[in-house]
Amino acid sequence: MSEAPPEPFARLLRSWSRHLAAANKSPQTIKLYVDAGALLGAFLATRGGPSDPTSVARADVEAFIADLLETKSSSTAATRYRGLQQFFKWLVLEEEVDRSPMEGMRPPKLEEKPVPVVGNEHLSALLKACAGKGFEPRRDLAIIRVFIDTGIRAGEMEGLRVQDVDLDRRALVVTGKGRRTRGVGLGVKATKDLDRYIERARPTHPAAREEALWLGGGGGPLSASGIAQMLRRRCDQAGIPRIHPHQLRHTFAHLWLAQGGGERDLMSLAGWRSPQMLGRYGASLAAERAREAHQRLAPGDTL
Repeated sequence: MSEAPPEPFARLLRSWSRHLAAANKSPQTIKLYVDAGALLGAFLATRGGPSDPTSVARADVEAFIADLLETKSSSTAATRYRGLQQFFKWLVLEEEVDRSPMEGMRPPKLEEKPVPVVGNEHLSALLKACAGKGFEPRRDLAIIRVFIDTGIRAGEMEGLRVQDVDLDRRALVVTGKGRRTRGVGLGVKATKDLDRYIERARPTHPAAREEALWLGGGGGPLSASGIAQMLRRRCDQAGIPRIHPHQLRHTFAHLWLAQGGGERDLMSLAGWRSPQMLGRYGASLAAERAREAHQRLAPGDTL
């Protein structure tokens, strides 16, 4: 954010942040929501708009969302929209305003842009770039294996603790959105690389007593941002296009479906509540999966 919001915005946003924390919202959710209010306040300040959120009108919010649609992605605009919607609902609950200025507004329409799936050749090159027996090679290889094998979110990867890993049962306990936990399985190779990291590399780290599973070079836990930076660095070393952690989540979904995995099982493993998510993940190669399925089934070949 280039500018801070006016003080009336900042005061109410601080109170709202405390309310969200008391409601057991995740730190990531709190940041996304509060950032939306702060960005609206800063946007209005540069245009001579209301400096107090209790004076914001629908036209002010619409101008802000329109600006986001021109300068950012539709996904970003939709995220800010949801944050502001919750902010004004809270203001109504707190009796700071009688009605939300967003009452009757519709969220921005999302552009359907399938996230590119990472091919096997690039995945293999990425894994080879982590070769080595040192702390970082073993940590990075384990992280990438877990991403490929489970499709968990970057924030979920960051939040893993040592006690969440069961090497004997080849399983992880993941804490997802809304602080909901779920179990996910691990393949043989991912379990082997996790074992090498946890039992041999991690104990040598100065912060080995930390609960966090992944440890960084700075002496403490590795953040989601640090994980993304590591992934970019390993892609550069492998000589492949840079990969974002979310691409690996889409790749997991594609590989699961392509190999005949069930949709209901995928929903459970990925932590989805809505079947609509199945259509969004791995969508870029849906036609390819359909062709491969047809080659296996080919109704005409049975006649």
